[in-house]
Amino acid sequence: MWERFSYYGMRALLVLYMVKYLLLGPMDHVIGFAETRAALEYLFGPLEVQPLASQIYGFYTAFVYLTPIFGGWLADRVLGLRRTVVLGGVLMSAGHFMMAFESMFLLALLTLIVANGCFKPNISTQVGGLYPAGDPRRDRAFPIFYVGINLGAFFAPLVCGTLGEELGWHWGFAAAGVGMLCGLAIYLRGARHLPPDERPRAAAGPRPRLSRSDWRAVIALTLLLVPTLLSWAAYEQQGNTIALWAEYSTDRSLGPLAIPTTWFQSFNPFMIFAFTPFIVALWARQARGGSEPSTVAKLGLGYAGIAVSYLIMAAAAWHSGGDKASWLWLLAFFVVLTVGELYSSPIGLSLVTKLAPASILSTMMGLWLGAGFLGNFLAGWLGSFWSAMDKAEFFLMIAGVGAASAASTWALAPFVGRSLRER
Repeated sequence: MWERFSYYGMRALLVLYMVKYLLLGPMDHVIGFAETRAALEYLFGPLEVQPLASQIYGFYTAFVYLTPIFGGWLADRVLGLRRTVVLGGVLMSAGHFMMAFESMFLLALLTLIVANGCFKPNISTQVGGLYPAGDPRRDRAFPIFYVGINLGAFFAPLVCGTLGEELGWHWGFAAAGVGMLCGLAIYLRGARHLPPDERPRAAAGPRPRLSRSDWRAVIALTLLLVPTLLSWAAYEQQGNTIALWAEYSTDRSLGPLAIPTTWFQSFNPFMIFAFTPFIVALWARQARGGSEPSTVAKLGLGYAGIAVSYLIMAAAAWHSGGDKASWLWLLAFFVVLTVGELYSSPIGLSLVTKLAPASILSTMMGLWLGAGFLGNFLAGWLGSFWSAMDKAEFFLMIAGVGAASAASTWALAPFVGRSLRER
């Protein structure tokens, strides 16, 4: 919970911080910025403030999902799960505090990227380790785990976002660092309740050879990375172009008050823990009646839901005709997006723990999370068209990406289903 508080607190502020403050002034004092901008403009041509902020956001969130591959390998082969998680927590705290200093902006993002790589795959793997092989409760356990994640993600924009917008950006970033220190303390105190931490593979002797069914499982997971990265490209507009829509194209009036822009980033996590009990109860009832969708079918339904959420935003843009749209459109968007997320993101984590061979479980979890690398990079690149495109057309483009994700998942369902039956 606290790790997500720190990450989402920073994410809620990042694009707004860049487009409303950091990128508007001289950048000579920011270490490495001139070289970073030159590299981005070499790849994408001249970048104004909003496209530049979108590209930086996309690269940051992309590399956050690449480094879990190396974090999983580090846990499997060198440090073990628990020590790797602790290393990630320490680095994450440091990175958030570094964000309080403008000159260290890019160095802070780099530190947070490495920290997430150590943390994310090894936490998720420990959740799967709480249940024996074949236990049907595992699919329902990951959404419960997801509630904890989203409690942190819900409070983060309210606390860090409000501090950042009202008192100063650096106060919001520092609050995210304090949150990570709380999480690290709780993890260390509660470690005795977790599954035993196996010795790293390098210390335990030669790794067992993968069987034919193991290789089929690895291939199935690898093929599913394609629709997964497409879904990330659509989903991650939340902290980027959706934040800009909320800031500049939304009537945020609520009676005499106005809803702060960063608070919209709390809609999705609030709905996650509000809807999860009903979704889990629905799956349990379907299981008793023999009608629960398969794990892969749930993934496809989730990705389809993400596509539909952006159709709602296209309708909002068309209906507003260039004027500010009611914030209720965003509410509807987040409702559909959240249901889609509950059918996909935690189920994907559960699928990895079911399919991946035990000897490379953390590495495969890192590879699964690593699909977010290309997905978030694609999200940043797509977001750079925001300023130049009609907004309804932009949202239709993102809905198309989500629809391609759902269609390719359903196409792979027979092969993945056979691999699951062999485990």
